[in-house]
This record gives sequence, C-alpha cells and structure tokens, in this order.
Amino acid sequence: MTKTPSSLPIEIKISTVVAISTILRSADPAAIDAALHQMTGGVADFFDDEFAVIDVASIAHESPVIDWPALVALLKRYRLNAVAVRGAAPSMEEAIRAHGLSLDDGSSGVRTQESLAAASAAPATQAAPLEAAAAPASLPVSAMIIDTPVRAGQRVYARGSDLIITAVVNNGAEIIADGSIHVYAPLNGRALAGASGNPEARIFALSMQPELVSIAGVYRTFDDGFPTDLTRQPAQIRLVGDRLDISSLAPASSRA
Repeated sequence: MTKTPSSLPIEIKISTVVAISTILRSADPAAIDAALHQMTGGVADFFDDEFAVIDVASIAHESPVIDWPALVALLKRYRLNAVAVRGAAPSMEEAIRAHGLSLDDGSSGVRTQESLAAASAAPATQAAPLEAAAAPASLPVSAMIIDTPVRAGQRVYARGSDLIITAVVNNGAEIIADGSIHVYAPLNGRALAGASGNPEARIFALSMQPELVSIAGVYRTFDDGFPTDLTRQPAQIRLVGDRLDISSLAPASSRA
C-alpha cells in the first residue's frame, strides 16, 4: 500500500531561508566582538535569533586561520545563528564542513538579502540560475493587514507582500515585510521592509519614532533619538543609494 505524505514519519519539501549576511573584514574574534557590540549598542535581542551566512570573500585571499567554533559561538552570543559560509577559499572548505557549516554556493537554499537583490537586478537577457528564479517579485501583488496593536516581543512578517497596520506598533515589537510597510498609527518598534532584497520598498507611518529601520538589509538605529523635526510626525523612509533617507509626509502648511 502506498503511503500518503501525511502518513509518513517525515516529509521533505523545497524551502528557501533568508539569512543575514555577516561580512568579515577581519578574522580576529576580539575585533569582531568589539564591532558587534558597538553595532548593537549592547542590546541583547538586536538580531533576535536570525540565520547568518558568514561572508569571508574579502579576507579569503589572505588565507587566514579562522577559529570556526569560536566565531560561531561569538555570533551566537549576539543571537546570530551561523548556517553557512560564503566566498571561502578552497583551502578553507574542509574545516568549514568539519564544523557543521554549509558552503553557500547557490545550491544550499540559503539566500542572503544581498544575493536576492542582485538576482532581481540581473539583465533580462541574462540566463538567471534556478535559485534566482524563485525570488519574490519586486512589486508585491497583495498585502497583509493587521488591525490590532503589535505588542512588545511580537513579530509580524508579511512574506511576499506589503504590510499594512492600522494600530500602534509598540516598543520591542518587530514588523517585517518583503514589500513596503504602512503603519496608520504610531510606529515605535523595529520595521524591516524589503526583507527579501527589494530596494524599492519603503516604510510609511503616521507617527514615526522607531527603534530600528531597515530596507533591503540596509539598517539604521536611533540610539540618540529619532530626528527631532520628524519625531511623531507622518514620515516615510526609503533607500537612496546606500543610505536610508527620512522625509516628512506632513503638508507644508502644517510644518510652517
């Protein structure tokens, strides 16, 4: 008798994991630790157990000796879960595999935000690899709508679509969308738009004072406070080149 998938003890399906790309400029654990501490401001849940791909392409030519267990443990302390290594020299591959990490060569199913963005920007005449063909469309065709407050510790992810929220997003909450984010209420938590690499995504809010914002992997924190002229005002955030631009959406008469 042929077993149906629901009756099998395990079922295998193709899946894609979106991971944070951690680009190493040094193999010194102390230097990496100091940089991560400065980047996160000492906030323990800054990354919130994200998957991470370790990119060593910029130092691979130096053939550094990398203490993989120490590096993985260090990233884990900052709640980054290393799953693969990208840009490794052939001489590194045996050690990488020996320590339980995959090699990110486009076949592992792990895709970083940078690789997704590059795939979406490929010329139409170029034959794209199979993995890139599965990337989400740059313009979402649907939206997830949330009508209730997003509380501290909650995470909302609009996969493959825009995210529309009509209630407050509290401090400590995290909202994520592959498309744009629209908050028709105060935005106080963390907002990550274009999560799968869409640089055209934007973040809109009627009352803007987030803790952290990100578009297509480019992020900005507000440890020193949100810009005072835009705090609690209608505003939008978009990616301009390699920086995040914040601008008012209030009518000119109301800002006079």
